Amino acid sequence: MHRAAHGKREWRVLISLAAALAGAPLVPAAADRVPDGPIARSAGAPSRLVLRSLNFPAGGTIAVSQVYDGAGCRGGNISPGLSWAAPPPGTRSFAVMMFDPDAPGAGWWHWAVFDIPAAVRALRSGAGTAASHSLPSGAIQVRNDWGSVGYGGPCPPPGPPHHYRLMLYALRVPKLGLGADATPAQVAARARASALAQAQIVAIYGR
Repeated sequence: MHRAAHGKREWRVLISLAAALAGAPLVPAAADRVPDGPIARSAGAPSRLVLRSLNFPAGGTIAVSQVYDGAGCRGGNISPGLSWAAPPPGTRSFAVMMFDPDAPGAGWWHWAVFDIPAAVRALRSGAGTAASHSLPSGAIQVRNDWGSVGYGGPCPPPGPPHHYRLMLYALRVPKLGLGADATPAQVAARARASALAQAQIVAIYGR
């Protein structure tokens, strides 16, 4: 009788233990846990790369000083002054592009400069004029769609204002492997393929 009672108690303990385990949450092994802390939070965090310009206002109208001088337009054709901050780790150079996607056909390239050293954080106003020799050492400009080397400002046909995209790429390579004979489209393709982050300003101009 004593043995039977003891066996029943053991059986009840086993049943209770099994029920408790069945209702308990599973705890993954350390190697299978989702990481937490700064590494997990930064893994999907957007880049903090910021592009600024005092004379290329985001959402505003481009000043006459930056407008092309020719083709029916009368402007200063001076490239805007730029500054940027917080490039991602691993940035080894920068590229700057200016593009009008509203132009007929495939759009219009106004500026393409690349191989800007990683330590640089600004381009002075007018740096896009080839004769100014104001670009950082090692930086290269190519011909814009106006046919001149360096910056060529907005001059859309009469009608609705066009949107001009001024883009900065933080690149994982020190050099894009292109020369001054490259096209802006080639520069853009290489820059996008090597980009760690991108920032842009969009401004408008019409006549």
